[in-house]
Amino acid sequence: MRPISIVGDGASALARRLAAGLDGRVAVVERDEASDPVPGDEPRGNDPAADGGVVGPARRHDADTAIAFDADGNWTGRGSVDGFDDLLDGLAPDHDYLIAVGASRLRVPAILLGPDPDPESVPGTVLATAGGPEEVALDALVAELDGAEPWITRETLVRRVEASTDAERSGAIATFTGRVRARDAPDDDRTTHLAFEKYEGVAEERMEAIAGELEARDGVFDVRMHHRTGVIEAGEDIVFVVVLAGHRREAFRTVEDGIDRLKDEVPIFKKEATESETFWVHRRD
Repeated sequence: MRPISIVGDGASALARRLAAGLDGRVAVVERDEASDPVPGDEPRGNDPAADGGVVGPARRHDADTAIAFDADGNWTGRGSVDGFDDLLDGLAPDHDYLIAVGASRLRVPAILLGPDPDPESVPGTVLATAGGPEEVALDALVAELDGAEPWITRETLVRRVEASTDAERSGAIATFTGRVRARDAPDDDRTTHLAFEKYEGVAEERMEAIAGELEARDGVFDVRMHHRTGVIEAGEDIVFVVVLAGHRREAFRTVEDGIDRLKDEVPIFKKEATESETFWVHRRD
């Protein structure tokens, strides 16, 4: 799924234009204060992401899923979310795009609208700034979004291997999830976040090559890998390896080899920030 955050005056209007111009399943997430509910639209069910269910400002966007929640993370229908990252994780397996309206704290590509936009006000990459929604070139924005980093989850990769043509021959799916460890030992400074950068193009090619070599093993049918980039905070997921295999031994062995080779061979660079210092991990004295 490719997420984008639109912040500033006219964000909802640009979200409507963008949703109509995207090819795929689109979710629109909008804060209550950013829009008013449309009369006659009622929440359906407990899960707004199921069956195109709608909560709050329903169908005002050309979206497959529309969700609204207040500043405390409560849906205007029933239920609540722990945060935007959890919402992204929940919607990613079933959607191609997510448009977040009025959420400035997301670490995803952003569009800033208004007379004096400040790129430093958002943690994500700023794709464009404009005085108003009508000034944004939609075709260029869609192209920028399609080229941006996708939001991939472990569940997304599991679903992909489950859809493999060899799934009927499989008796095992094994996964590995790497996450940001806050401390190695109780007395260590707490790690607040890690920042990852990758050698564009080369990293993806190397991961694809490793996956292909692992899939050539007897009894291994599908291997998927994904490494997130940008700022990832303590406790959040960094990297996933998912293996579809005939039996558990092949699955476990391939998952272990996959993450070992990814760490050794893929050009991804890590900067660590603790409570007392910030340093590139491979350059620390």
